[in-house]
Amino acid sequence: MPFIKVYIHFVWSTKNRFPFLNSLELREKMWKHIKENGKEKGIFIDFVNGYSDHCHCLVSLKSDQTIQKVIQMIKGESAFWFNNQNFILEKFGWQDEYFAVSVSESMIENVRNYIRNQETHHSIKSFDDEYNKMIDVYGFQKFNDNLN
Repeated sequence: MPFIKVYIHFVWSTKNRFPFLNSLELREKMWKHIKENGKEKGIFIDFVNGYSDHCHCLVSLKSDQTIQKVIQMIKGESAFWFNNQNFILEKFGWQDEYFAVSVSESMIENVRNYIRNQETHHSIKSFDDEYNKMIDVYGFQKFNDNLN
């Protein structure tokens, strides 16, 4: 049995960043479902939380899991489940794109706290601001520019 500990911090938004999850009650139902479904599918979701228009997940990958497959299972199944619950009149969906970065062992607790405090965090900062900061901090723009 391999011993693997690879943590990934995932962030993704709702379709067109529409605030489908506009109440704490809806958000709590979604996060609880994502965590429970992850467990059923063998995905270790350490922490999940978010706000009205996006989700953060801290996931520990197993040796046979890829970032792409894990995010597809989480997003696809949760959108399907949410729509079947008829919580809202609109058709719920997640944006295709997502953000994923590795998290070192020494930073796990900081990332958990960051994810845990999304309600407070977004009372003063928009998701657009948060997203742009992540792109900057992790150098995605520079990385993408170097690929061209």
